[in-house]
Parts: sequence; C-alpha cells; structure tokens
Amino acid sequence: MAAIYPSLLSVYSPDEMEKIDHISAQTVPVSVLMENAGRAVARAIFRYEKPARVLVLCGPGNNGGDGYVVARHLHDAGWPVAVAEMVAPKLGGAAAEASARFRGVRVPFSAQESARADLVVDAIFGAGLSRDVTGLPVEVLQAARRIVAVDMPSGVDGATGLVRGYAPQAAMTVTFCRFKPGHLLYPGREYLGRLILADIGIPETALDQVPPTTWRNEPGLWHLPIPGPESHKYTRGVVSICAGESMPGATRLCAGGARAAGAGLVRVAAGAGAAAYKLGAPGLIVDAAPLPTLLQDKRRRVWVCGPGLTEAEVQATLPVLLAAEKSVLADAGALSASAGDPEKLKGVAVITPHVGEFTRVFGPVGSNPPEHIRQAAQQIGAVVVLKGASTMIAAPDGRLAINDHATPALGTAGSGDTLSGVISALLAAGMPEWEAACAGVWLHGEAGRQAGPWPVAEDLDLHLGAAREKAAHMQKQRVNSHIGILP
Repeated sequence: MAAIYPSLLSVYSPDEMEKIDHISAQTVPVSVLMENAGRAVARAIFRYEKPARVLVLCGPGNNGGDGYVVARHLHDAGWPVAVAEMVAPKLGGAAAEASARFRGVRVPFSAQESARADLVVDAIFGAGLSRDVTGLPVEVLQAARRIVAVDMPSGVDGATGLVRGYAPQAAMTVTFCRFKPGHLLYPGREYLGRLILADIGIPETALDQVPPTTWRNEPGLWHLPIPGPESHKYTRGVVSICAGESMPGATRLCAGGARAAGAGLVRVAAGAGAAAYKLGAPGLIVDAAPLPTLLQDKRRRVWVCGPGLTEAEVQATLPVLLAAEKSVLADAGALSASAGDPEKLKGVAVITPHVGEFTRVFGPVGSNPPEHIRQAAQQIGAVVVLKGASTMIAAPDGRLAINDHATPALGTAGSGDTLSGVISALLAAGMPEWEAACAGVWLHGEAGRQAGPWPVAEDLDLHLGAAREKAAHMQKQRVNSHIGILP
C-alpha cells in the first residue's frame, strides 16, 4: 500500500477504533474523549430536535458513558431528561464517573418509560456489538417513538452493517472520529437516519499507529487522469471489447461507457459477427480479424471480456487474452463461465460481479461480506468490485473501498455493462487497478444521479462527462473538516 490516501476518508472497524481509543488514552484521558463525544451528541440534538421529554438509555460500557454526558448537557440546558441504566457502569471507570456527574432523574430501564418519552437517546451498545440484541433491550427500543443513536443504533454491527437480532430505526446517528463500515453498508445504513461525524479530539498520531485498510470511496481517494496538450488517442488509452454474436446490446453499452469516460479509442473485436456492429457509433472501430491477430497490437493493452458473451464465447476468448498477458476486466458471461471455479479468473485485472454472480463463483458472502470479498480478491489476485446498494471494491493486498455514492436508478439491465466500460477506460488511461475501479464506480454512481430517477442504461453514458467534472471539482474543493453530515 505505497499510495497515501486522505485520512478523512479512512474507515475503521470497531476493533481498529478500539485500538485507536487505547492509544489515544495514553495522551488524552478517556473521560475527556467521553465528555467530547457526549457534548457532540447533545449539540446535534440541540440543532436538529425540538425541546422535548428525553429518555437516555445507557448501556454498561463507554457508549453508555457517552449517554450520561448527553443527559447532563440536555439537563443543564433545561430539557426534561431522565436516564435509564440497563446495567450500572463498572466502578472506577470513565463511564461511572460520567454517571456520577449526572444529577438528574433516573428511571427504570423499561418499555413503559421509553414509551413516555418524546425522544429516546440510544446509548446502549454502539458499534462494537459482540452478540445479538434480544430480550429487554428490544422491548425498550421498540417502545420508543423517536431515537437518536450514539455511535450506532444498537443491533447494527459496526464491522459489517448487518443487523444482529434487532435494531431500531434512528432519526439521527452521531458517530465519532471516523466512519465504521456499518455506517456505509446496507442494511445497517438504512437504520441511521441523519448521519453526523464529529471530531472528539482523538490525536492524529493515534490514527497514524493504526494504518487503515478501508476507505470511503470519494474523489480524493483517487485522481482522474487529465489529458495534456500533447495527448492523443493512444496516450488516453485504447479499450478493446470482446463481442458476442447473439447479444450485441451489452457490447454497445460497454463501448459507450468507455468512450464517455474518456477512452482515446474503443475497438470491438467482433470476429465473424462484425456485421452486427457496423451501424454502431461513428467513433467505434469494429474488427473482424481473428483474436490472435488483434492481440499482436501492443497498444491494445486493456480488454473487456464478458458483456454479451455466452459461456462458450468466453471459453474461446478469456484464456487467449490471459495467455497474451493483457489487462482484462471480466464481467457477466466471464463470471458465469467461472461459476464454482474461481481459478479460471486468475490473471484478470478486475472483476465486477453483482451478489448473485459473486455467490456462484465464490460462495455466499456470509456474515462478514467485507472480509469475504477481500478473500476473493486475494484468491484470484484481482480487484473485486461487488456491485450493490453499497458497492465494495477490494484489492488483493487487502485494501477495501466502500461506495455509498449511488442511486437505485442504476438497478436497470445494462447498467453493469456501462460500468465495465467506464473502469476499462480508466485502466487504459494508466490508473492502477484498484484506483481505476474505485473511480469508475463513483463516476457511474454520479452519472446515475445526474440521469434522474428512471433512466435506461443507454442514457447513463450521456452523464459521464458531467460526473467527471464534479469529481474534479470535489478534488479541488475538499474541506479538511472532521465534522460532516451525510444526506
């Protein structure tokens, strides 16, 4: 991981954040960090909620300690607030100290008390969940009418975004220092409401001692190649697409994505089926020559194999491309042809499966999707792009990016073919595989946003130019602030 990525895009698992907290405590007392965290939650409540009867639910750990601080600040501001302890904090710890400083009303930890409140602050478990949420906590949370969660709604696994047992729907979630995977991954992401990231004074030196392996996918994590005054079609890169005889539409969508994303030249290797592509876009070159002949052109470094191909066509092309040591993006038919046999994909640069294709090749994503995707990338030595509501991009060396910049509009047939073209164009322009995949996924998501609520796949490439402009603008305008709000 020689590249240096922006610290503010780093995403830490609960275990990693626990290490950071431990290191931080060597220079900043836990009680100070707890005070800062609770005050940040209280400030968010003051900003976004109307004065109301509040019940703060406090668990036994530091998340509960944050809750006592929240309660004290609300009480000091004149809000009617009560605390309900699930379990008393351990004596001598920072949470016990925070509990002692709250001099307001204390009530039983019960569904009845939760139902009486206008607003419930969930400071029970936080992101570092070690077991399913069941029993009394479920009853208490279910009775709440409106919830603000401290760090994470209780029940959402901070490492995976999966719901363990039960999780409440929060109106707002306030977390600290850096996001965790569960803040960005579905289904957990649906439970957060408004998401606020607050700086609580954790030293950068503590973060430096726990190198991140996960990032939020956003401009700044990568930089798009910018053509210079002497650039030409070959320096911008050539994308070659293996075409099938029976499904030319997928190939056309892939080609359109590559061209709109900035490829200098897009060529379709159609072989005997070249006639089906002759009426394509004017800037598209269709090759009828045999594949071995086309591979002799060393300028044609990047190839796409899979969109619009049958399994038989994949078997006739993918091994030939790999033997020629080309940079191959494998999708669609290439994944179907590798079902149950991921070894067939060894040697490719990038694969772009949706969850069904991933499952057929590697097996179910299981209880820890981020780690399973990392393992798949390591197994085949290629970047794995698992497409979905929160797309994950894993590199063989363990890097993982989580893309939360997308829209349900992308859930339409052919959208993935366009994405293959976008990523291949960035590969052809010289971007490293992981960065090209991350950038391609973000640009594809932005194009979907620009296209409106009900686009068809063939419209997505019309918005890729605007997506590139927005990415460039965001790279220039990035604000180094630890506090942010996600829509």
